[in-house]
Amino acid sequence: MFSRILFKSFTINLRRKLMAIISIAMGASLIVVMLNLWLDVGDKLGKELKSYGSNIVVKPKSQALPFDIGTDVDPLEGRSFIDESDLLKIKTIFWANNIVAFAPYLETKVKIDGRDYPVIGTWFNKKLVIPTGETIHTGVKAVKPWWEVKGSWISEQSKKSQGSALIGQNIAKKLNLKPGDSLPLIYKNKNNNLRVSGVVKAGGLEDTKIFVRLDELQKIANLPGKVGWVDVSALTVPENELARKYEKNPDSLSSTQFEKWYCTAFTKSIAFQIEEVIRGSEAKPLKQVADSESFILNKIQFMMTLLAVLAFVSSWLGVWSLMGAGVLERSKEVGLSKAIGASDLAIIALFITEASLVGLIGGLVGYFAGSGLAQLIGYNVFGRAIDIKIAVAPIAVMISVAIALLGNLSIVSTIVRLKPKDILHGA
Repeated sequence: MFSRILFKSFTINLRRKLMAIISIAMGASLIVVMLNLWLDVGDKLGKELKSYGSNIVVKPKSQALPFDIGTDVDPLEGRSFIDESDLLKIKTIFWANNIVAFAPYLETKVKIDGRDYPVIGTWFNKKLVIPTGETIHTGVKAVKPWWEVKGSWISEQSKKSQGSALIGQNIAKKLNLKPGDSLPLIYKNKNNNLRVSGVVKAGGLEDTKIFVRLDELQKIANLPGKVGWVDVSALTVPENELARKYEKNPDSLSSTQFEKWYCTAFTKSIAFQIEEVIRGSEAKPLKQVADSESFILNKIQFMMTLLAVLAFVSSWLGVWSLMGAGVLERSKEVGLSKAIGASDLAIIALFITEASLVGLIGGLVGYFAGSGLAQLIGYNVFGRAIDIKIAVAPIAVMISVAIALLGNLSIVSTIVRLKPKDILHGA
């Protein structure tokens, strides 16, 4: 009997109910989009931000002399170094999957035409087999993807790239060099002759430097297996109160808080884990980069949360006006039901079930529509698909049912308080 009454009541003014379903579906679809983006945007946006460079620098812990990335460094003599063989351990830390790329550097000075020029040995696109057995490609090409190279990149895998160099555009102009030209240089009174593979346009201090394969500079400088510093590009999460507490005083964290901090992908916690695996190293977050990433991610997540709340409120208002009017129109039906013995609980159950069905249908439609819209946004903004989270489906349905119930309950509660004689008087 209840099912027949429910079916009949559901089909009454079907047009109004379809409008309510559409209103709920629109709100649910926006909420689904926001939830999927909120859950996935950290990684996606983090990867986009990685295109602007590294956010952690690793240098020897016992470095006695000032160390500033991007400036001329002191002579190699007397300096401390990191063992190149330890770098693979970066991909063994707890947050190994968050390490997007890393590139080691060794810098010294050479003479060209009697003048000093900085030369840096690095990995360009190094193929590595990490301890887990996975093969990765990393190096300066991944850490600094904005570099524009006129000519060709240097490849560690190709014998043809041996004895090659990438030169900054400022040096190329000064020495009137182009790809294919010979580059004679002197290091400690020893002559070396390189071939210009390409000209780098980076828009920074890289335009004033010469870049060669790390193994070749190690051989020239007689420093086999040594590097001066390492740039690491890692996916991180915005800092919260726990991260700021550790920043102020690491000893103030309890063992539980420290474990939570350690197991969260903060820039500082990833740097801490790198220090644990690389002997004699000191890993420092590039604070300006890390703070900028945190600021952007926090603002975007706040915006998405605000939009989801606005979508909920606007859907609720639409359902309240549509279904509320329908409930008031059926006040005589309610009065007649109560006159023949229907209890208030039975009437409330009827309207709640009806509203729940409207919310369920609207939520399912909104989930599929929102998932499609999230994919469209993913391809247009990030150039790749959004990872649709299955867990969002029940959340979307529950929110949709809540919208439908909230749109009905306030008016239903008013109707059930009315007496049959008041409702039916004059009918």
